[in-house]
Amino acid sequence: MIDQKFLTPRQIVAELDKYIIGQNEAKKNVAIALRNRWRRMHVKSDMQREIVPNNILMIGATGVGKTEIARRLAKIADAPFTKVEASKFTEVGYVGRDVESMVRDLVEQSVKLVKQTKKAEVKVKAEQAVEDIILDALIPPVRNSRPSVTQSNGEIEEAEKMSDAELNERTRERFREKIRSGEIDDRKIEISVQAAQGNGLGMIGGGMDEASMINLQDMLQNMMPKRSKKRKVTIEEAKKLLLEEESSKLIDMDEVKDEAIKKAENTGIIFIDEVDKIAGSSKKGGGSGPDVSREGVQRDLLPIVEGSAVNTKYGVINTDHILFIAAGAFHVSKPSDLIPELQGRFPIRVELNSLTQEHFYQILKEPKNALTKQYMALIGSEDVSLEYTDEALQEIARIAFHINEEVENIGARRLHTVMSRLLNDILFDIPEQIPPNAKVVVTKEMVQERLDGLVQNKDLSEFIL
Repeated sequence: MIDQKFLTPRQIVAELDKYIIGQNEAKKNVAIALRNRWRRMHVKSDMQREIVPNNILMIGATGVGKTEIARRLAKIADAPFTKVEASKFTEVGYVGRDVESMVRDLVEQSVKLVKQTKKAEVKVKAEQAVEDIILDALIPPVRNSRPSVTQSNGEIEEAEKMSDAELNERTRERFREKIRSGEIDDRKIEISVQAAQGNGLGMIGGGMDEASMINLQDMLQNMMPKRSKKRKVTIEEAKKLLLEEESSKLIDMDEVKDEAIKKAENTGIIFIDEVDKIAGSSKKGGGSGPDVSREGVQRDLLPIVEGSAVNTKYGVINTDHILFIAAGAFHVSKPSDLIPELQGRFPIRVELNSLTQEHFYQILKEPKNALTKQYMALIGSEDVSLEYTDEALQEIARIAFHINEEVENIGARRLHTVMSRLLNDILFDIPEQIPPNAKVVVTKEMVQERLDGLVQNKDLSEFIL
């Protein structure tokens, strides 16, 4: 993770370029938004509280990279990130998810991030405690309770006791080395682990809202006594189970909660997808039916985006400085169909371009997580090497682009369908027909042969996801 302090907007775009092809305007705007958050945190005057983020509205068809840009941005910034779909929310008073749940989800992610950081800090201490627990299960320490010493043979008995303790300690140290090296990972031992507690609150929800229900569950769980149970597991498994428990004991959860709330408030990113689904259609007349509910969801979203206090199980979070990135295809509706107040809260509008054949070729070749590289890694796990000729990649890009034009444009997601169809026979034949250490080269001719039916068949519903 690169220190955000040294991430200039150009460097942020360069990081995004490693995973996302094209969409330079969108990358530029999110890079500025991210850098502005760092700038705000370093404003010395009272103006710091007044500076609010410029929320972004991304407009573009499915599969052009809207979600990926937001997700990668959060990873670069090491910021809590949550993605929600606006169409899943319902107006207050109806059954379904309320809009505040996205803020609670963000805080959960923030707590997870802070806990990971804290666990890394106490890892050495926790590993030491885990080793001691495993050693105690393998070789219990000799108790140092002093024996009754008689005058005649007291010195002899005490010397014997000392030698037993020394022998025990030496044996424990030898086994400690074996535990560290993984030499005895397959040996089974019996350990005590904390039993998972069911909340048992499924029947008492009644008319309670989601936040109250979560708080009630947590309160009742804290009141219940912590129970442990004996488990017989391998040392390798015991290390994982006990490390989690011991790390949790060393972490101050109150400190974690405070840090998580601050992190979510100042660096949190909420990505609201399908925002066009809650916009009233400009082609339809009237304001009755579903449009009323859509507008209700928009009005519920408004205070969250404007800035309000939301109660979570970790404390109250203020949404004033959370960065909201909304996205939608806006095929049927358009951004101006959103209520004016909500439009005003997304001042930066970015239109993402549809992907061309050349973009598809670049997507197959350049990103660090390119689909072609993913299949190379999968097949490489069976010691079979996979290579693509440049002409083959060009042909895959041409076919994917052609299918998008013929059927429905689902952007880069079309490459998953095409690549799966192309390589399924190879994946099926490994390792029986294609043995280890073999080499498979994907050529233009192979691509044409295997994907010919996919292109020529006009009724592609059988093959298209």
